[in-house]
Amino acid sequence: MNRAALRRIWGLIYRHLALYRRSWPRVLELMYWPVLQMVVWGFVTAYLAGVQNNVTSVAAGVLLGGVLLWEVALRSQMGFSISFLEEIWSRNLGHVFVSPLRPRELVAGLMGMSVIRVLVGVTPAALLAWALYGFGILRLGPVVVAFFAALLMMGWAVALGVTSLILRYGAGAEALAWSVLFGLTPFAAVFYPVAILPAWLQPVALALPASHVFEGMRAALLHGEIEWGHLAAAFALDGVWLALMAWVFMRQFQSARVRGALLNIGE
Repeated sequence: MNRAALRRIWGLIYRHLALYRRSWPRVLELMYWPVLQMVVWGFVTAYLAGVQNNVTSVAAGVLLGGVLLWEVALRSQMGFSISFLEEIWSRNLGHVFVSPLRPRELVAGLMGMSVIRVLVGVTPAALLAWALYGFGILRLGPVVVAFFAALLMMGWAVALGVTSLILRYGAGAEALAWSVLFGLTPFAAVFYPVAILPAWLQPVALALPASHVFEGMRAALLHGEIEWGHLAAAFALDGVWLALMAWVFMRQFQSARVRGALLNIGE
C-alpha cells in the first residue's frame, strides 16, 4: 500500500475522529455500554461469591474476562458498521467515492475506526474491573493480545456481512448493525464451555472464532495453560470468515454502484 493510499485511509479516519473531538456525548456513548456491562456482571459475580462458598476469584474472573473480551468483538463489529452508517446518514457515501478512495481503502479506514472505538470503549471497563473487582485482564498474560486480535477480526468479518446487507437492502438492514452479534452470544461460549451446549449445537459453536477464544481464555485462567490449538483454530476461522465476507461485500458494492444505490441508499 503506497503513501497516497495511506493518506486517503487516514483522511477517512480523521473525518470520523473530528466528529468525536467536537462531541463529548459520542465519546461517552462509546464507554457507556461496556462500563454498564462490567458493573452488572461485577455485581453478579459478587452475589454468587456470597451465596456459593466455592465461587473463587478465578471463577469470577472467568465471567468478567468473558464480558470484557466479548465487548471487544461487539465494539469491533459495531464500530465498523456504525462508522459506515454515519456516511449514509450524512449522505456522504456518494461523495466519498467521487474521490480517489478505493473500496478496500474504505474498508481499511473503517477497520481503523473500529480499533479506536474498541480501545476507547473497553479500556474504561477493564480499569473498572481492576479497581472494583480486583480482576485485571492482563492476568491472562501476553496471549491476551492474540485473543483481542482474533475477536477484532471476527467483528470485522461480521461487520462486512452487515454492510453488505445494507448495500443490498438499504435502511431495512440497518438494525442488524446493533443486533447481529448479540444473536450469536449463546453459541459463542462466552460464559460457559462448548461442552455445555447440546451435541447438535456444538459444531455450530466451534465454527465461530469466538468460541475458540473463550475456550482458550478459560484454560488460561483456570489452568494457566495456553491452548494453542484453539488459538490456531480461531485465526484460521477468522481468515475464512474475512475472505468470504470480503467477497460478498465487493459483489454487493459493485451491484450498488451499477444500480446507482450509493447516492440514495438509506432514503
